[in-house]
Amino acid sequence: MKKNLETLCIHGGWHPTKGEPQQLPIFQSTTFKYDTSEQMAKLFDLEESGYFYTRLANPTNDAVAAKINALEGGVGCMLTSSGQAANFYAVFNICQAGDHFITSNNIYGGTYNLFGVTMKKLGIECTFVDPDWDDARIEAAFRPNTKCFFGETISNPGGNVFDIERFAKMAHKHGVPLIVDNTFATPINCRPFEWGCDIVTHSTTKYMDGHATQVGGAIIDSGNFDWETCTHLGDPSTINPQPSTPKYPGLTTPDESYHGLTYTKAFGKQAYVTKLVSQLMRDLGSIPAPQNCFLLNLGLETLHLRMPRHCENAQRVAEWLEKNPRVAWVNYCGLPSNKYYALAQKYLPNGSCGVIAFGLKGTREDAIKFMDNLDFVSIVTHVADARTCVLHPASHTHRQLSDEQLREAGVAPDLIRLSVGLENVEDIIADLQQAMDKM
Repeated sequence: MKKNLETLCIHGGWHPTKGEPQQLPIFQSTTFKYDTSEQMAKLFDLEESGYFYTRLANPTNDAVAAKINALEGGVGCMLTSSGQAANFYAVFNICQAGDHFITSNNIYGGTYNLFGVTMKKLGIECTFVDPDWDDARIEAAFRPNTKCFFGETISNPGGNVFDIERFAKMAHKHGVPLIVDNTFATPINCRPFEWGCDIVTHSTTKYMDGHATQVGGAIIDSGNFDWETCTHLGDPSTINPQPSTPKYPGLTTPDESYHGLTYTKAFGKQAYVTKLVSQLMRDLGSIPAPQNCFLLNLGLETLHLRMPRHCENAQRVAEWLEKNPRVAWVNYCGLPSNKYYALAQKYLPNGSCGVIAFGLKGTREDAIKFMDNLDFVSIVTHVADARTCVLHPASHTHRQLSDEQLREAGVAPDLIRLSVGLENVEDIIADLQQAMDKM
């Protein structure tokens, strides 16, 4: 029986039978017992599936992964210990030293540094492009060794909307997958696979949890990218000739660490996720704790209820900010005057998220003073939970960047990131007003 998103939020992933707990239990164990050595050997050789060590698989974690996979409409999902780990694994699973990939330049500051600095140390080069550039300028960034294109559905912290369909077609034209971080929109408001995206990532720390209780990430594969022919399945216009040398050897050639097993041959559409778990998680080990996954699952059960309220509150606050004489600019795609309004109507017709980017008239110091004057609205590095919170990226998350680098990353030096929570919206506006009045 096909279930709607609201039902999947509650029932997805865990299906108790007679005498089993209704609520997903916490399997707080590092290891799992077997009766014979042969049973264990088959698990290590990937000949059978099962549980033997929590770094590779755990029933609590797998149930939550299955729920997120169902919400996004994928063929497989792997959870990680953070959203940052998810983005690293998603790219590193198909890139190696000497490879190149392309990303939107207005992504989260931590991911910007991961891609532009840390992965460069691993011999993987990244080119940053402005999604607002024309096709010719962006396509000039593709190279023979380009392996993927990355973007965020709604950019953090700027709030720009990524044209998923446009960049999916562009990526597939060049024989590479599109990876989209769908953290801010969540599958409640956008399902990138429906627009041609191949792989989705999440920081489950944000709206999926919704209560700032755990840190985690997720990677979901659509199963629609053919790693052997390097094309998005089902779209004849994207078919590229088989390259003379394998473009994704990690997936399409034998893995000596598993006795010569080839992931695409052995696992078909599950190849990408199987490699994520059995190779990268095996070797790097950024797993979420079962306790964290239990908490994440509690948040997922109300995701479909919370997201509309976040969007409703944010819309009201954005409209108030737009009319406020102390405010220089507002970027929220729900405003009809917004540059990304048309894209939001296409990809996010039921609402985007609760995050608003805006700037005050005045200096960087004025922005800091405004935040210091707030009452219950909190100054925190976190974003996207039940409590309204605020951050000045130039002073906090992006403080390692110069003003020029900030602009290159799509972050204005005066940008204030306001994450609108679930409180009474009149109280939120009143707190913002009194903080401005004290400036």
